Amino acid sequence: MALNTNLIWANHAAKAILLIRVLVGWIFLSEGIQKFLFPDSLGEGRFVKIGIPWSQVMAPFVGIVEIVCGTLLLVGFLTRLATVPLLIDIAVALYSTKIVTFAQNEFWGTLHEARTDVSMPLGLIFLLLVGGGSLALDARLASRRHEGNA
Repeated sequence: MALNTNLIWANHAAKAILLIRVLVGWIFLSEGIQKFLFPDSLGEGRFVKIGIPWSQVMAPFVGIVEIVCGTLLLVGFLTRLATVPLLIDIAVALYSTKIVTFAQNEFWGTLHEARTDVSMPLGLIFLLLVGGGSLALDARLASRRHEGNA
């Protein structure tokens, strides 16, 4: 009995995509929640410190975006769409917290501080390109729609 290598690789790919979705989704969900739990250090207070305008509005807005889109990534619903606001979010975060402080923290200090922030856009771009995978809610809903049309 020959092994179907395509099926084996597809199964591995589905699991790998799930891992990336969980990793990226969990970090954004967690960071969004923390903006509300710790407003002085991670929410409005941090936004004021790094110079984000309208901090009292922007911090809760960003927190909600991170919670909603992070949750969408975790369950794999509207996966590609959910990556877009998060890419904007992380681009602003990288600029306002790493690029602006580069001269102060120097090269290696900035690399250390930016390790998670640099990983997030890479994970988001990956999900934007490949979607949520076969273990995502998107795939299950598409499968049901296809079965309903058959």
